[in-house]
Formats: sequence, structure tokens, C-alpha cells
Amino acid sequence: QVQLVESGGGLVQPGGSRRLSCAASGSSFPINVMGWHRQNPGKQRELVAAITRGGSTNYEDSVKGRFTISRDNAKNTVYLQMNSLKPEDTAVYYCHVEYFWGRGDYWGQGTQVTVSS
Repeated sequence: QVQLVESGGGLVQPGGSRRLSCAASGSSFPINVMGWHRQNPGKQRELVAAITRGGSTNYEDSVKGRFTISRDNAKNTVYLQMNSLKPEDTAVYYCHVEYFWGRGDYWGQGTQVTVSS
């Protein structure tokens, strides 16, 4: 059974930084895409950033230049380095992974990031 364990959320002041981590376990198949999404109450979940196994990345426009996604394939772990945080970045951040060959996709439990002074 695939499990995603997220960490790194919390309270941070505007302009500050935070690093999220998400480790996947429970499958021997390689992971194709790893990503981070976020959601606020009453709003749709949106893609923040994603990275392929080969390292190609994709970012939501509002985080470009501030957030960096990376991954460690050996550890099945994805990271999201968030810099210059703004109050509008406040949300629950969810890790998402998609395995190769139709082996399914999975979500983490979510971690709250609050940007406030």
C-alpha cells in the first residue's frame, strides 16, 4: 500500500521561507511525476509545481521565481522550497505522485502552511 508522508508545514512570516518534503513508500515501481498542490476552504485544489522523473519542472505562475521543486529518485522524495512567502500562499499543501505504467496516483494527507505576521 502506497503511503505519502509530508512534513515541513507551519507558520511563517511574510517574506520567509519554508521547505516541504514528501516521501513515498509501499511500491517497487518507479514514480513518473511528483508534485505539490494547494487548497483553501471553498476553493479548488490547484497545481503549485510538478517535476518528472527526468527533472522537467512546471510551476504555477504566481510561484515562479519564488518556489523550487526538486526530487530524490533514490529516496522517492519530493521537496518544495518556498521563498519570499506571501499571505496568499497560505493553504493546505498536498503531495501527489503518479507511478509509471498506469500503476496509479496517490495523494498525501496535506500539510498546512500559514503565512502571517
